[in-house]
Order: sequence, then structure tokens, then C-alpha cells
Amino acid sequence: MSVLEFGRKASISGKNSSLVILIHGYGADGKDLLGLADSLGAHMPDTVFIAPDAPHKCQMNPMGFEWFPIPWIDGSSEVDAQVVIEQVLKTTNIFIDDMMVAEGVGPKNTILLGFSQGTMLSLHIAPRRNEPLAGVVGFSGRLLEPESLIDEVKSRLPILLIHGDKDDVVPFGSLADAANNLTANGFTVYTHVAEGVGHGISPDGLGTALQFMENMLTSKR
Repeated sequence: MSVLEFGRKASISGKNSSLVILIHGYGADGKDLLGLADSLGAHMPDTVFIAPDAPHKCQMNPMGFEWFPIPWIDGSSEVDAQVVIEQVLKTTNIFIDDMMVAEGVGPKNTILLGFSQGTMLSLHIAPRRNEPLAGVVGFSGRLLEPESLIDEVKSRLPILLIHGDKDDVVPFGSLADAANNLTANGFTVYTHVAEGVGHGISPDGLGTALQFMENMLTSKR
């Protein structure tokens, strides 16, 4: 049994040769991103899409979930937030492993796609896993604890960062900050600026993500 509740969209072809795990943002749930599978799946027919719910009810939106508290939003302490982050990193890593086993898909054919807080989580987890995943797609997020990456990186994998230049939730400058730090640590990083877009996923951003994922999964077969 999985450590997290999740939704699943089966591959159109039934071949299950690749896996995309969708990591939602603060105050949302897995269903919020699982709908992307309807658009992406038509172009990725051999891909299974999995979207877990974060393990904690969101303090600011009890109808949704959070991966970890955000002190400047919910008033939690930095110490408490750090404890939860450490716990959720372990939980999410176990979930990723469980899903790859359940679907019969290895790391080289698995991609993490995150939005906002889900991007933060994905960018923190993927470089610290023992085996590299096929890639990470990060919408509207930032890099957590960038100073620790140089000592903790285990896997260098391709990363696509997408951010709206009108984002009023996670500053647009977070894109360059993350890209520069990741590049300095040996990662291949691609970026896409969604012009005129706020804190969300635009059609051009989703199209860029699709092209990246298709390229990464094809190159790993």
C-alpha cells in the first residue's frame, strides 16, 4: 500500500514504458494536476500519470494539502517547518520508489513534474536520489536550500524550469536563481519564460514541458 493517497491515469497504449509523477502545489491536491494527463497523454501514449496528495492538510486551505508549512504564510516556526520537510522528503522518496515498482518502470523512464511547492520538493529530491531520473519539470517554483546542493548532489539529471513573468506568488527571479545554481552544480538546465502569465500553467509552458519530456524519455530508451 502506498504511503500517500494518489490518483492514476493509465497509459493509452497499455504499454506503461514511462511514468510521470505530478507533484501539486500548496493548498491543492493531486486531482489539481492529474487533469494535465488528458492533454499530455494523447502525445505520450505509453506513459502512466500518477498524482499524489501531500500528506498534510493545508493550514491555510483545509480543503487542500501541503507538503510542508510555509512560516511567512501560516505562522509556523522555521524549526517545525524544517522537521516536516525532512519527513516529507523521506515519504515522497518512498512513494516514488513504490510507484516505479508498481508500474514496472525504472528511474531512467520516470519524470517528476511539479508546480509551485511541488517544484520545490521535486528539485530538492531528484538530485539527492542515488539513481538519476529521466528529468524534472518545474513550474513556478524555486530551489530550496541551494547552498546545500554542492555537498548533497548524487544524481545529475536534465531539468526544465518554467515560470510566468507576472507571477505574484513565487517571484519570477526565482527562475534565474534556481537555473544559475543548478548549472553551477553541473546540471543541464532548460528554461522557458511564460510571458504575461502569473502563478499558473499556460498552454505554451505545457507545450514546452511536453517537448522536454518526450525528448528525455526517447533519449533514455
